[in-house]
Formats: sequence, C-alpha cells, structure tokens
Amino acid sequence: MAVFAAFKLEFINIIMLLGFLLFFSFVKSDDGVTLLEIKKSFRDVDNVLYDWTISPSSDFCVWRGITCDDVNFNVVALNLSNMNLAGEISPAIGNLKALITLDFKGNRLSGQIPDEIGDCSSLESLDLSLNDISGDIPFSISKLKQLEMLVLKTNQLIGPIPSTLSQIPNLKILDLAQNKLSGEIPRLIYWNEVLQFLGLRENNLVGTLSPDICQLTGLWYFDVRNNSLTGTIPDNIGNCTAFQVLDLSYNQLTGEIPFNIGFLQVATLSLQGNQLSGNIPSVIGLMQALAVLDLSFNNLSGSIPPVLGNLSYTEKLYLHSNKLKGAIPPELGNMSKLHYLELSNNLLTGQIPPELGKLTDLYDLNVAQNQLEGPIPANLSSCTNLNSLNVHGNKLNGTIPPAFQRLESMTSLNLSSNNIQGPIPIELSKIGNLDNLDLSNNKISGTIPPPLGDLEHLLKMNLSRNNLTGNIPGEFSNLRSVMEIDLSSNHLSGLIPQELSQLQNMFSLRLENNDLSGDVTSLMNCLSLTLLNVSYNNLAGHVPTSNNFSRFSPDSFIGNPGLCGYWPNHPCHESRSTERVTISKAAILGIALGALVILLMILVAVCRPQNPKPFPDESLDKQVTYKKPKLVMLHMNMALHVYDDIMRMTENLSDKYIIGYGASSTVYKCVLKNCKPVAVKRICTHYPQCLKAFETELETIGSIKHRNLVSLQGYSLSSSENLLFYDYMENGSLWDLLHGNFLYFITILSKAANNAVMETVDPEITETCKDLGAVKKVFQLALLCTKRQPTDRPTMHEIMRVLGSLVLQDTPPKHPTVPNPLPNGLSCAKVPCYMDEYANLKTSHMLNCSVMSTSDTQLFLKFGEVISQNSEARKSRDPQPNIWLRNHLILVLEYHRLRLEVVDPLSTNNLTSRAKVTPFPRSPTVNHENFQDQVSSIDL
Repeated sequence: MAVFAAFKLEFINIIMLLGFLLFFSFVKSDDGVTLLEIKKSFRDVDNVLYDWTISPSSDFCVWRGITCDDVNFNVVALNLSNMNLAGEISPAIGNLKALITLDFKGNRLSGQIPDEIGDCSSLESLDLSLNDISGDIPFSISKLKQLEMLVLKTNQLIGPIPSTLSQIPNLKILDLAQNKLSGEIPRLIYWNEVLQFLGLRENNLVGTLSPDICQLTGLWYFDVRNNSLTGTIPDNIGNCTAFQVLDLSYNQLTGEIPFNIGFLQVATLSLQGNQLSGNIPSVIGLMQALAVLDLSFNNLSGSIPPVLGNLSYTEKLYLHSNKLKGAIPPELGNMSKLHYLELSNNLLTGQIPPELGKLTDLYDLNVAQNQLEGPIPANLSSCTNLNSLNVHGNKLNGTIPPAFQRLESMTSLNLSSNNIQGPIPIELSKIGNLDNLDLSNNKISGTIPPPLGDLEHLLKMNLSRNNLTGNIPGEFSNLRSVMEIDLSSNHLSGLIPQELSQLQNMFSLRLENNDLSGDVTSLMNCLSLTLLNVSYNNLAGHVPTSNNFSRFSPDSFIGNPGLCGYWPNHPCHESRSTERVTISKAAILGIALGALVILLMILVAVCRPQNPKPFPDESLDKQVTYKKPKLVMLHMNMALHVYDDIMRMTENLSDKYIIGYGASSTVYKCVLKNCKPVAVKRICTHYPQCLKAFETELETIGSIKHRNLVSLQGYSLSSSENLLFYDYMENGSLWDLLHGNFLYFITILSKAANNAVMETVDPEITETCKDLGAVKKVFQLALLCTKRQPTDRPTMHEIMRVLGSLVLQDTPPKHPTVPNPLPNGLSCAKVPCYMDEYANLKTSHMLNCSVMSTSDTQLFLKFGEVISQNSEARKSRDPQPNIWLRNHLILVLEYHRLRLEVVDPLSTNNLTSRAKVTPFPRSPTVNHENFQDQVSSIDL
C-alpha cells in the first residue's frame, strides 16, 4: 500500500507538471499571436520589426521591443518608441493582460486609442506622445487602477478631459499638453492627492482656475500655458506650497496678482501674456528659490519694487511690455546670478543705473522703448558676458563709451533712436563677434572709421539718419558676411567704393539722401542685391542694365540729375547726339584693337609648337559645368567650414598670408574657427575635364596616415584653381633649411661630391651598413629632389627605379657581411657624381621596377613599400648590407625635419609627376637618441 501511495503521489505530480507546461505553452503562444496581430495594424516602412515572425524556433521574448518576465514569460513591456511606425493601435493590445509598460511615443500612429486598452489591467505606464492620434480620450483608461503615468501629449486628441481620470488612485503624471482638448478642467482631478505632474498647455481649455487647485498637496508642476482660461488667479494660490513650476501664461486672466503668491517657493513663475493689472507685489522679493520670473505682456503699472534685488538666485527677469513707471532700481545690480534683464516697452524714466555693471553674468540687457535719459554708463563694459545690449527708443545722450571694446562676447549692439552725439569710436571695431550694429537715428557726427571693416562676422549695419561725413570706407569690402548696410540720410560724399562689389552676400544697400558722386557701376557685381536705393545724391552717368540692375525701380535712382537710365521720360534721351559721337569713336578704337588682337593670335598659333592633346577626345564629350566652389572635408578639423569661410579668413588668399611657394602652387596659412591653423595650397588648373579624377585621387591621398607625411585635411575645387588643406607645421620650411643657410648647403654638396658623405649620416647607420657607394647614391637622390626647378627633379618612376635597385633580394645572402651586388651591373663601390647620377636616372633600361602604375597615389604607396621592406631585418639586428636604405632615407627626411609629398596631381601625364620635398613647415624636433627604434616601428 505504501508503494502504491507513493506511486500515486508521483503520478499526480507528473500530471500537474504537464498541466503547468501546457498552460505555460498556451499563454506564451497566445502572447505571440497577439503581438503579430498588433504588427498587422502597423505600417513598418523601415522594417524595424523584421524579427516579429512565427517560426519553429522563434521566441517572441527576444523580438525587438519586447520584454518578458522571468517566471511565466509573459510580455510585461512593449517599447516601440521612435521607430517611424505608421498605422493604428490594434484593439488586440487588450489581450496583453500582464503588460506593465506600453511606450509608442515618437511615431506616426494615427486613428483612435482603442477602448480595449482598458483591459491591460496591470498597466503602470502608458506613453503615446508625439504621434497623430485623434479622437477622444477613452473612458476605459479609468479602469487601469495600477496606472501611474499617462502621457498623451502632442497628438490631435479632441473633446473634454474625462473626469473619470480622477478614479485612477495611483496616477502621478498626467501630461495631455499640445492637443485640441476643450471644455473645463475637471474639478475632481484637483482631489487626487498623489498627482505630481499636470501638463495641460496648448489646448483649447476654458473656464476658470478652481480654488481647489491647492488640494493637490503633492503637485509640483502645474502648466496650463496657452489656453483660454479666464477669471482671476485664486486668492489662496499661496497655499500651494508644493508647487515648483507654476505656468499660467498666455491665457485671459484678469485682476491683480494675489499678495500671498509670495508664499510660494517656486523656481519658475510665469504669468506673462495675460491681462493682469495693478502693481507688482513687493512680497515677490521674498521668493528666494525663484530662478525665472516672467510678468511680461500684461497691464501692470506702478514702479519696479526695489526688493526684487534680493532675488540673488534669479537668472531671468522679464518685466517688458507693461505700463511700469519710475526709475530702474539700482538694487537690481545685486541680482548676481542674473542672465536676462528685459525691461523694454514700459514708461520707465531716469537713467540707466551704473550698478548694473556689477552683473558680470548678464547675457541680455534690453531697456528699449522707454523714456530713459542721461548717458550710457561706461561701466556696462564690466558685463563681459553681455551678448546683446538694446537701448533703442529712449532719450539717452552723451557719447558711445569706447570701453565697449571690452565686450568681446557682444553680438548685437542697438543704440538707435536716441540723442547720442560725438563720433563713432574706433574701439567698436574690436568687438570681433558683433553681427548686428545699429546706431541709426542719433546725432552722431564725424567720419565712418575704416576699421569697422574688420567686423568680419557683421550681418547688419545701420548708421542711417545721423550727421556722418566723409567717404564710405573701402575697407567695408572685408565685411564678407554682411547682408544689410544702411548709410542713408547722412552727409557722406565721394565715390561709391569699387570694393563693395566683393560683398556677395549683401541683399540690401541703402545710400539715399547723401552727397555721393560718381556712378553706380561699382555695384554691378553685387549679384545678391535685392534692395538698392541711391536716390537723392549727386550721382551721374548711366545706370547699367546688366546683371540685376534691371530689377530696381526708377525710384531707386531718382534725385540724381546727372544719372541716366533707360526708363521712359528720362533726361538720358536728350544727349543722344553726343552719345552717338562718343560711341562712334569707341567703336573705331575697339575695331582697331580687335584686329590687332586677332593678328597676334594668328601669329601665336602659327609659331606655337604642335603638342599632343593633353586629354583624349572622349574626355571632352561632356562639358564640365562649375558651380560655386565646394569644400570637401577629409578631417573633422575642417568641420563647420565652407569655402566662403576660408576666403574670409584669408582675405581672399591675400599675399600677407603666404608662407611658401612651390613649382606650381602657393601656400597660405589659415587659422580656422577652432583657432587651429592649416596650410592652404593653391594650385591653378587649366584642365577642368580632370575634375572627377582629381577628386577621387585626393580622397585616396587623404586616407593615407603616416607621421612622415603631411596629412591632407580637405580640398576645394573650382574652375580656375584648386585648394588643398594640409596640416600646418611650425618652424619654417625645407627650402629655408637647405638654401637659407648657404654654408650648410655647400657643406652637404661638398661631402656628397667626395668620400666624406658618411660624416653627414648618423653614426648608428654604420651598425648596419658601411657601403659608402650605396649611402652616397641615396643621399644624392635626396639632394636631387630639392632642386629649385621642377624639370631638374627626378620623376616618381625614376626614384622608384633607383630604390628598386637597392631593395633586398627575396633570397637572403649566404654571407650577410658581404654587400649584395646591385641589379643590372650597378655597383655601390663605384658611383658617379650626383649630377651624372641624374643622367643615369633618365636611362630606364639600366634600372628595374617590378610594378609601374600611372597613379601618383599608387607610386607614392609603392615608394613607402620599397622603403619599409627591410623592417623585419632591422628588428632582428641582422647586419644585412641594405638594411640602411629604409632607415637612412627616413632619417634624412626626419633628421632635417622634412615632409615628402606628391605634387602636380592634375598633371596630364602622371608618369612625369615631379617628386620633391615641398617647402612646407618642418615637423616637430625629433628625439635623436631613440630615433632608430622609432624608425623601425613605422608602418607605411
């Protein structure tokens, strides 16, 4: 019986286990089917749910976005956020009974929220934000008793907020912002004691704010911004002691700000954009935790309470667009953390307090459109972080403080519409980051300082309606970024500078009501101009019809008696006979000059030697059309730069930035926006058909990384010239080293011409080679590469042939101490002088190179391969005779701080591209003691 009872118990256990397994299998497969049903309702345009498929080996718990529990393997989390999914939410979602987290935010889902979502009884977090979901908020959500977070913001939801949401006992976060919800805020929501976050901004909510708002004892974030709420702010608002953010802005609230609002310890108080009236309660000065106070765009009156100066942690104070009166309290200078002070569009009087100069962290100061008087305090220059200063539309007098040159961070300076006198301080030209300068409508006199042209970041300059005299500075041509210039209504004279034609970004130029003379032809090349006004000056001559001048109406040129145009009823037609005589003389002269030019061209064509075409005919089949030069970046150092930036930084590749010359190029120094210099190599090209090939080759060169090579950081292509951007290295150039010190160069030549060449070589080289002839051959080869004339230098092929003759044979020698004979009968013991060596280089049959390519890039790589072929032998200290080759040639380059480069990449015959050591800056000084180990570790 005992055995039978034990057997029966075991049998029952097995049955229960099988039942559990069957149940588990049923539940698991049921969730998998549900997920596939949910997928059917989506439009997976990016195929992000590619692994959601049924197969014998599939396990939905490892599908993307799925999380299962570790016990029953039920789906507990479904996260498909930011996957660009379209379609709708399937009603099958309600079958996921164990689901705790559902996150579909950041997709393109549409349709309505299914009522079946209320069947997910375990759901604690629901986020459907940032979609296009429409319809009402389903009442079934109120069945989710475990729900703690409900985020439905930024959708197209309509209808009222369900009052049944108050029945969710654990709801802590409710965010319904940026929808189209209407109706009033349900008062029952205010009785949810656990609610912490209530976001209702940018809806169509109406009604008033209930006094029950303070029943939300746990609420710290309350935001009803940009709705249509009316009424007053509840008098008991000060009892909402848990509030940290209170945003009631942009509604239709009226009345005064309650006095007890000062009892709040909020960090942000935003009441702007309402119809609040009365005074600013002084008690607000006791809100020590306040970081942002925004009372702008209301009807507040009275004065600014001086007690606001106690808000030592406030960073933003916005009181603009009210009806505030009185003086600006000097106590505001005690707000040591203040970044933004906006007091514009009020009725403030008095002077700008000098105490504001103590606000060293101030970023924006705006007191425009008030009735302030007196001078601009010079000690505002102590606000060294000031980015914007706007005092427009006051009654300020005095002069512009020269101390403003200390405001190096300033980007916008607006002193317009005041009574400021005196000249424009030349010191303003030192505010290097300035992009907006407005001094218009003052009484400023004197001339325009030419150094204002140094404001290279300036976008808008307005000096109109002053008493300025003198000429328009030609230095304005340096304002390469400027878009608007207004010098109208002054007393400027002289010609319109020809240099203004260089301002290719300028779309507005106003010079009317001055005393300018000359003509307007200097503006013909300002192709970006859309607004031009030169009326009421003393201009003369013809108004051009070319380029964009035909776009400007006659009103742009009226008031200039001597200015002639081609519009009807213009005085130009009266002088037609004189014009005909002038044109006739010009035509005769033009015909004579044209005939002479044609004759010269015929003579040149006859006398010109017949050279083969540099390009095959098929390369000319397609005409190359050049657009604006583009900058191709091969290194992050060039990021955020465009072609115009390089031109602006180098003043159109001005001669003062030149650091060296090459056989076919000029090298400039350019300091980038990140303050790092680069070397800009300017190469002129006459073969635009090679543009694509040149791009491909440069991208290949740019990928080569080696410490003995100057890194290519980028390049720029145009129809007339190409720019290469290399690393900039300090301390001069190779030409300075070899030819600047004449005695040193003569010493090298003399030692190379006799048997004392080993004296110029590092003593460690003698450990691996004592063959004077072989050392001399490489030394002579290096000297040939430094010849001034490109035609005197060997080609890459010729260099490879010499180096190829010195490479170790594949079979190592039996006697390492005996030098290997060179191929084709060349001996290291008997080597001609280095001038005769060049003749040998030209004899191609005497030397061999196993691989010859027509690409300079491949030649360069082969050159490195030949040099580094013996690295393993060097590491093993095997004294084979030609080990010195790799070490010594690199040593010559590194020891003399040289850089090797392939030049003339646009050459029509790459086989004749010249190899040279370019006059680039030197590499850093080498630690000579451990240089041999560094050489042996080089990986070409």
